[in-house]
Amino acid sequence: MTDRRDFLRSASLLAALGALGALPASRTANAAMGKGPDTHQMRDDGTYPVVELAKPSITLGVVQSRVRALRVERWKKDLAANLAHMLELIDNAFYYGPRPDLLFFHEFPLTGWAPWTREQVLRFCIEIPGEETEAIAKKAREYGCWIVFGAYARDRDWPNHVLSITTIMNDKGEIVDKHWKARNIKGVFPGFELFTTTIYDVLDRYIEMYGLDAVIPITRTPLGNIATSSIQREPELFRAMAIKGAEIILRTASGGFTPMDIAATSLYNQVYTAICNNAVSPDNPGFFDDAGSGGSAIYGPDGRPIAEARSAFEQLITARIPIAEFRQRHRQPVVHMELYLPVFNAYRNQFGPNLFSAYLPTDLQDAARYLRDKSRWR
Repeated sequence: MTDRRDFLRSASLLAALGALGALPASRTANAAMGKGPDTHQMRDDGTYPVVELAKPSITLGVVQSRVRALRVERWKKDLAANLAHMLELIDNAFYYGPRPDLLFFHEFPLTGWAPWTREQVLRFCIEIPGEETEAIAKKAREYGCWIVFGAYARDRDWPNHVLSITTIMNDKGEIVDKHWKARNIKGVFPGFELFTTTIYDVLDRYIEMYGLDAVIPITRTPLGNIATSSIQREPELFRAMAIKGAEIILRTASGGFTPMDIAATSLYNQVYTAICNNAVSPDNPGFFDDAGSGGSAIYGPDGRPIAEARSAFEQLITARIPIAEFRQRHRQPVVHMELYLPVFNAYRNQFGPNLFSAYLPTDLQDAARYLRDKSRWR
């Protein structure tokens, strides 16, 4: 198992090399969880940093799979069962039909979601790398594919924090990057708030540890520049990703989303966008089987779907992306930033950053109590 300090050192080296230009196809130019640059790695001539592509076209596979929350009293058995099901779905993706170069899962294939306490979630948060990622890595090596998936995770550098991490694993089973969730929405749930720690919740310390460039991470891979997110309806985030050079934006939604929001990400930024939602999920404690299920899709740079789920049940959808041809003509979005910056600079969010640097709520209701008087809006 890779030692975390070795991972940080190698990631930092890759980030430094990425600033010099393209790297060989077997390497990535940056890894968000290493100590990266304190300035954004981007250009001002319409182009953006890349690494050499491994092939002119790639097949993207989106796995619309069930969500099944772990039961606290038997979480080890449930986690093992969820992992086994995920591995079976990887096998299924290569049993017949197009062989994906990149296989994309939603944010909760391993644990699901339930109104747990912090103490409960910390029992079964995975470690990255860890036992579960090693099992997934074997499949990546077996099929020669990249795998992207979300999970609740713990990190010794962030004791007592519950992190929502999207892992990017290459075809050698190596963990190339780990993307934190950028923010949680606040003030919308009836009687509770989410207590997972996001970048926004500890922004200052996150930048201190990983550098400013990692706030909007773009993973430059031989399959294209990849960005990930489990956030809905925040177009500014996806615009920032595109400005930094995202070519393929992988978005997850467990429990529903707005298709227009996904299509707009592609249309406004002229990039490829995939949305991976949960499938119909029998025996998911507390939820009806079809809660928020279905609709997974892949959109082209014109905002039109090029592949869509045929139903709300478990399935694989695939699309061929001519990444080399796309890259030849693609540039950063055209944004007249001078018009808008004065407004954005004067804007103040309802909830400020760094709120979980001062206190970590014990459960969903405690998070609601803690945040109740933290709004800056009146």
